[in-house]
Amino acid sequence: MITELTRHDRQILAILQTEGRISNQDLAERIGLSPSPCLRRVRMLEEAGLITGYRAMVDARKLGLTLMALIGISMDKHTPERFQSLEAVIRDIPEVLECLLITGQQADYQLKVVVRDMDAYQHLLLNQITRIEGVTGVHTSFVLRRVVDRTALPV
Repeated sequence: MITELTRHDRQILAILQTEGRISNQDLAERIGLSPSPCLRRVRMLEEAGLITGYRAMVDARKLGLTLMALIGISMDKHTPERFQSLEAVIRDIPEVLECLLITGQQADYQLKVVVRDMDAYQHLLLNQITRIEGVTGVHTSFVLRRVVDRTALPV
């Protein structure tokens, strides 16, 4: 278990967030450690749950997914059972990239979804989202341009 992150830990996390396929040798050189201690640090960060996985970033537009929307969902009841029910359905919709339970807005949830076009959005909205039990309102904003699009956390 890691109680405090060292300078090397922070460097490892910063680099791996943007270059997940970097070799251990290159990573070690970049942070000024030999390969064995570097690999031990990476494994410790993984075991501690700070590194939760490695993923490929895929270009949505090249897959034909050209429309991104932010959907606010309002619920009829604010009960754990109602929220669990909605969340179980949302987890199974592949177009949903993020689902956030929020406060301070008129909506209870905000979804980030990506679809091919407006017809696909309409199908998603009318055949899936509005049919979820307890959904009383839906408000959608369409993304015109991504100004900041990062996954790396500040370390």
